[in-house]
Amino acid sequence: MTRPLLLSLLALLLGAGAAPARAETVTIACGTGVQLDLCKESANKWMEATGHTVEFVSAPNSSTELLALYQQMLAAGAEDIDVFQIDVIWPGILGDHFIDLNPALGEVATEHFEAIIDNNTVDGRLVAMPWYTDAGLLYYRTDLLEKYDRPVPNTWQALTDTAEYIQEQERAAGNDLLWGYVFQGKAYEGLTCNALEWVASQGGGTVVADDGDITINNPAAVEAVKLAGTWVGGITPEGVLNYAEEEARGVFQSGNAVFMRNWPYAYSLSQGEDSPVKDRVGIAVLPEGEGEGSHAAALGGWHLAVSKYSEHPEIATDLVRHLTSAGEQKMRAIQGSFLPTIRSLYEDEEILAVVPFFGELYEVFTSAVPRPSTVTGDKYNQVSNEFWNAVHGVLSGNTTAEQSLADLESALSRLSRGGRRW
Repeated sequence: MTRPLLLSLLALLLGAGAAPARAETVTIACGTGVQLDLCKESANKWMEATGHTVEFVSAPNSSTELLALYQQMLAAGAEDIDVFQIDVIWPGILGDHFIDLNPALGEVATEHFEAIIDNNTVDGRLVAMPWYTDAGLLYYRTDLLEKYDRPVPNTWQALTDTAEYIQEQERAAGNDLLWGYVFQGKAYEGLTCNALEWVASQGGGTVVADDGDITINNPAAVEAVKLAGTWVGGITPEGVLNYAEEEARGVFQSGNAVFMRNWPYAYSLSQGEDSPVKDRVGIAVLPEGEGEGSHAAALGGWHLAVSKYSEHPEIATDLVRHLTSAGEQKMRAIQGSFLPTIRSLYEDEEILAVVPFFGELYEVFTSAVPRPSTVTGDKYNQVSNEFWNAVHGVLSGNTTAEQSLADLESALSRLSRGGRRW
């Protein structure tokens, strides 16, 4: 064998003559604010390791507006976004537009909460990988409850009474900006989550039952929504009618609210060095209803899906693998108090040292109440829209809880063509 031929064979065997993998660019839509900052931090590590480039697409902060944008883009087969950040309620709505991640990620998916993997599986296809989960929580000012010798409220009526008392006392002392309770009261998906918690905790069901029955028009649900209607203008500013998560957090974190309902992400921000309420914030399970009520936290969370219109699905899938990995979920938990979807991380000492309530409220996170997105399928967005508008009408004082929920039942019945045929 000649020397040139021998060298050529050695080069081929050693890979020296192989062309380097081509660097590509993939795009991702992954939120706003701290969520986007942490997404970029994770993606930068992947870019350094792979040589590929990630471009970030700005997206609306409102989940309702985001879904409308996604539906428009995907219906047109747009290639603008390779990796989509999707809400926990969207797999059934958007799943047909995403690739099946089972072949590439099915094995690592077993590390995540089974219920979330089931949620993200549509007709046997894993259409999204869990990125982080969510559940509604009660935030409270530890210093104010201690000052007035009040316990953390266990029921919504106790929260109402405590918020009213502390608000009155503080305002009498000159703290005119203080409110008792803030939440997400804008007419959007966030209000659906809040109202679902009120209704479910009172024993009023989940709007539409698992078998398709429309259950929202019942006495327990009426009482839950009626009580919430008394808050606006009382213990809650009228501006709450336009509050999403960040507006509520802004009021609470500035020191102007005793209680707040929000997602876990708000905790790390409340403990920032520039936060007026740093070291004065407690976390608890949301209150339960009276009588036969129980604690209920709406299930939230966001996941990552790869568009079937992507020009680089394998590369995009590898990015998803990295972003949803245990190491990156741990980083997000510590830096942003985002709830992991990997079971083992709830026993991680480094995470629990920073966000101890992850361990204390583990049962809350694993038993959160899902919205009726599975049973209503691609009609869920219409169902939710009808629900949040009905509740918003009560909060605004434009209608009674009795009339609003009766009208809602009729609207949902028409939408389902009589029920059980979603």
